[in-house]
Amino acid sequence: MTTEQAGQYPEVQPGPEPTERSPLAWWHSSHPTFAALTGFFAGMVYVIAVPGAFVAGLRLLTSQETAERYFPFVLVGLVLPALLLVRRKTRRFGLFVYLGMLLTTLVVVGVTSAVLYFLVQADA
Repeated sequence: MTTEQAGQYPEVQPGPEPTERSPLAWWHSSHPTFAALTGFFAGMVYVIAVPGAFVAGLRLLTSQETAERYFPFVLVGLVLPALLLVRRKTRRFGLFVYLGMLLTTLVVVGVTSAVLYFLVQADA
């Protein structure tokens, strides 16, 4: 009877640890640029996708008037990334998520106001 049949598991040998000279050593040490870029783009997607998905879900489940009445509750979903700021390990990522959210909002508001300004000026 083998050790697997007897209910015992064979001893597992761990793989080699990445060394300083290994080309993938940076991957195991949580590269700061990787965290910054992914956090920033996650914030961009989050600020666009969460309100859109929330409104789409409300509209599918309820009437137009009810969806308009409950739309302000989307702000609860936009505050949820604050949980990333609590733990030290995810704090840097969370800061870049908020930076992505803030800059995306500023760009959308800025472009919208510029387009409206030029449309009003062209109409006058």
